[in-house]
Amino acid sequence: MDAAFWHRKWADNQIGFHQANANPYLQQHWPALGLPAGSRVLVPLCGKSLDMVWLAGQGHRVLGVELSRRAVEAFFREQGLKAQVTQRGAFEAWRSGDIELWCGDFFALRAEDLADCTGVYDRAALIALPPQMRAQYMKLLGQVLPGGVQGLLVTLDYDQAMMAGPPFSVGDGEVRDFSGWEVHVLQEKEIVAESPKFVEAGVNSLVERVYRVQF
Repeated sequence: MDAAFWHRKWADNQIGFHQANANPYLQQHWPALGLPAGSRVLVPLCGKSLDMVWLAGQGHRVLGVELSRRAVEAFFREQGLKAQVTQRGAFEAWRSGDIELWCGDFFALRAEDLADCTGVYDRAALIALPPQMRAQYMKLLGQVLPGGVQGLLVTLDYDQAMMAGPPFSVGDGEVRDFSGWEVHVLQEKEIVAESPKFVEAGVNSLVERVYRVQF
């Protein structure tokens, strides 16, 4: 998978991963993390997610990182926000109030970019990546996030042989094998009955898991 793959997805409006409302797992479990207002929260591969609006509404400073400029433009347009655009290293940084979206390659992030982050929220980043890229993604997070960062991770677990990703299956064992973080399962739910795309592919179990993570 390369950058062109995701640019095509956005150009063709093939964005089934986008949710029309803030994620219910986020709303249910985030408050228990106890991050104070003003905390800076990283949202990797953010798209135009409304989860960022929700996080900002909780008083957080949100840093989304997104490859597609089309997605970044759509976020600010659909939220009725006027962004100030500047260059931050390898990224084009769009900002309005407490929300920043950095447009560029996530793998270009540096530790100094995230030095003041205390939270991370991943609903659709890890599961968007094939195995080798997942390992690279986790290695990078371990390198650029400061110690003590905590947050939420949402994964999908199903028989990958039945259907090609994305979204990719990320099993509990794989999550626990990544070094550099501590993980605790907060919730898991069987959702195959709500997922016609997976049923049509012959998948008979699709488990969504929510983890509390700490780096």
